[in-house]
Amino acid sequence: MRLGSYVWTEHPGNPILSPRFPGLMIADPTVLMPEETPDGRWHLFANSMPPRLHHFASEDGIRWCELGTLCPGAMRPFVRRVEGEYVLLYEQVRWPAPLRSRILLRRSTDLGRWGPAAEMVRPSLPWHGRFHRTCGNPCLVPWCGEWLLFYSAGVVFLPDCGFFEPRHVGLARSASPLGPWRCDPEPVLSPDPGDPLRNLGAGAIKVIPDVEAGVLWGFNNGIHRDAHGRSRSSVLLLSSRDGMRWRAEGSQPVLAPGGEGWKKALVYALDARVLADAHTVRIYFNARDGWFFGRERIGLAVGVSRTELG
Repeated sequence: MRLGSYVWTEHPGNPILSPRFPGLMIADPTVLMPEETPDGRWHLFANSMPPRLHHFASEDGIRWCELGTLCPGAMRPFVRRVEGEYVLLYEQVRWPAPLRSRILLRRSTDLGRWGPAAEMVRPSLPWHGRFHRTCGNPCLVPWCGEWLLFYSAGVVFLPDCGFFEPRHVGLARSASPLGPWRCDPEPVLSPDPGDPLRNLGAGAIKVIPDVEAGVLWGFNNGIHRDAHGRSRSSVLLLSSRDGMRWRAEGSQPVLAPGGEGWKKALVYALDARVLADAHTVRIYFNARDGWFFGRERIGLAVGVSRTELG
């Protein structure tokens, strides 16, 4: 599964999910595939503002119906089927002051009834922030006999947008997907003034483990300032053998903002899933159509192996 050689196309019907009026945001999607769910449908969780999670279902992963809401104060969710049950991790904020956050986890056997929240990671290290102490954007993967939890921490302010985005990406480890977690002392991704796609903040990362190749594939939405001084976010494919040292797979992003449409300003939060044929990857992502004033919606991009394309 050499994701660096995949060809990526966006769904012609994008955006596939928009906020219900009068809302301006449906964002940070995370997805379960039909073979993972009790009813054989796609399931998607995403957040709105004020923060809470929305649960959607779909027959094809394109046309969605909302099933309900849960977890007031939650944002940036991540859901997976793990060891016979569903685990939902998310960033819990103190609304209306969302610059104090921690990662919580809830469990379910049916995607309908969720157990009580348990704390996974809270800000504890200097780079998690001094005044604005945040931990969020969880991504849980098994790797080399342990569980890895990638997360964002700390913030950077985008003055043309009027909001904050994550500054660093960190890594925590555990023998169990339920913790307890020990955080690596230093971040695995940080802003770099010399990196055109990560010169302001590291954003977040979603990781696909490729056990056969011994590679972790990471989709990273770095935060950067473009040549015109505008805040931007693009999705770049990275790879790693250990989850700590990452390198870019090519210089061009998989997904980038632009144009005058629904992803004019920024393309950022996402989830990436490998389909059952193992040759196709779906990325569900959200984008913003403006800077200080903007609407956020969810789209779909599909990656197909060049060998499958002939």
